[in-house]
Amino acid sequence: MRIKESELILNPDGSVYHLNLKPEHISDTIIFVGDQDRVEKITKHFDSIEFSIQKREFKTQTGTYKGKRITVMSTGIGPDNIDIVLNELDALVNIDLEKRVLKTTLKSLDIIRIGTSGSLQADIPVDSFVLGTHGLDLNGMLHFYKIDTITNPALEDEFIKFTNWNSNKARPIIIDNSKILEKRFESEQTFKGITATAGGFYGPQGRVLRLPIEDPELNNKMDTFNFEGNKISNFEMETSVIYGLSKLLGHQALSLNAIIANRANGTFSKDPKLVVERLIAYTLDKLVE
Repeated sequence: MRIKESELILNPDGSVYHLNLKPEHISDTIIFVGDQDRVEKITKHFDSIEFSIQKREFKTQTGTYKGKRITVMSTGIGPDNIDIVLNELDALVNIDLEKRVLKTTLKSLDIIRIGTSGSLQADIPVDSFVLGTHGLDLNGMLHFYKIDTITNPALEDEFIKFTNWNSNKARPIIIDNSKILEKRFESEQTFKGITATAGGFYGPQGRVLRLPIEDPELNNKMDTFNFEGNKISNFEMETSVIYGLSKLLGHQALSLNAIIANRANGTFSKDPKLVVERLIAYTLDKLVE
């Protein structure tokens, strides 16, 4: 079935609408970062850069690192941006853009997020790395898709019960990472845990400035949640949607976060740029091992 112009929007040059990319511009291995300025902090390590473009907050560079072709892309902040990025990336590899039909053979991308985050656990210190075993979706964006095949009902039900989750908010969803990528990136340098994904930075993450929030105790509840050894390690704004859409579309995804703050004990890294640099080096070297 041909996909309508209104559903898959292309630019006059044939590139996908928001990312401004064509299929030849990306590799099968893609690193996501939130901040557009972080793209070049990664690609400065490359042997060469073959392609670079930016549209809005979406900056993309493709090149080689120790002989491996890698694409680095900034997604901007939040679940809504991930919805754009992952759907358009999938379109680049799995839809014939000229004919506007699905390809008969589908491709799976490796997607690794390098992010910054705050730890919710006192024993996960600042300047450490967290590998997200699951994404805990607290923002509701994934509910617009058919997600029955990717949910963890037992774990979700336990979280809802433990936190006395307000039914007026979207039902939490918990999605596994790619176990293939987890085995590749885990080491004695990585902590593991559930990465919670909020739809905002202030109220949705329990921060209070002038506005009261619906559940002032939610962060404390999340700190102490433990079901069959599954604890919530950190809080950010992208991972669950990366995991969810990647599972639905058939891609492998893993989220790695540099911990620059510890919400449990109120500490903040003395050199957050350095811990991000260390995580970048760690990720690149794991990709070429």
